[in-house]
Amino acid sequence: MKKQSRKKAAETDSNSDPNMLTFGGHLEVLRRMLFRIIIVVMVIAIAVFCFKEKTFELLLAPSQWDFVTYRYIEKFLHYFGSNFTFNQFHINLIATELSSQFMTHITTALYLGLLGASPYILVELFRFITPALYENEKKYSVRVAATMYLLFIVGVLMSYFILFPISFRFLGTYSVSGMVESNITLKSYISTFTTLTLVMGLVFQLPIIAFFLGKLEMVSSELLRQYRKYAFLVIMVLAAIITPPDLMTLVLVTIPLYLLYEVSIFVLKRMERRSSK
Repeated sequence: MKKQSRKKAAETDSNSDPNMLTFGGHLEVLRRMLFRIIIVVMVIAIAVFCFKEKTFELLLAPSQWDFVTYRYIEKFLHYFGSNFTFNQFHINLIATELSSQFMTHITTALYLGLLGASPYILVELFRFITPALYENEKKYSVRVAATMYLLFIVGVLMSYFILFPISFRFLGTYSVSGMVESNITLKSYISTFTTLTLVMGLVFQLPIIAFFLGKLEMVSSELLRQYRKYAFLVIMVLAAIITPPDLMTLVLVTIPLYLLYEVSIFVLKRMERRSSK
């Protein structure tokens, strides 16, 4: 009886302590975590799918000539005495395949479901890796995860309100001849929208990447300061790749990306000061 009770106690202790889990036990925890994430993503995706009109009203808003970004730019310029106004334009969005609208609706719902569930996904990932962290690592890991999500959302918002509408306006209204009329497919519109959104969300992770590289002692604040000029050129090239070929969009993307580079220097400098104490 005593041996059985000790065995049960040992099993209870190993189950209560994640560090004592076997390889199979960790796989089971991972499986359950992925299952919960999939459920949450699907619930949000179904909700998005049901509110079709509102969803596509928001997604298609940047394609309109009177989008909020244009109005605020005009108000800003009018404040300084300028009479500048954006020209009205209209670009037809079409569907060229029988099932394209339905399939685009499904893929968009899944994408927005994944985006909406991203805070929960971060929480689940944090809960999964927490047992393997030391106490001092747990303290800053929460802040790192929160900062990653915040920077991602800022990148998404910048894409929605600045990069994508200006890109769509330039590329959609560009014409080599008056004989050629632009008709953009819905699939192309949504694909470009999601790609730019994801790219900007990832690009805005630059300070986090610098933080981890600094932890690995691969970069330092002094190194980044030394290569400022080269970094600015690289950022301009990167901005030119992910934006349409017009000067205004290039400037609007280059400035925040370079500011992120400066934030990375600040983060590394602060981390170095703390480690030196």
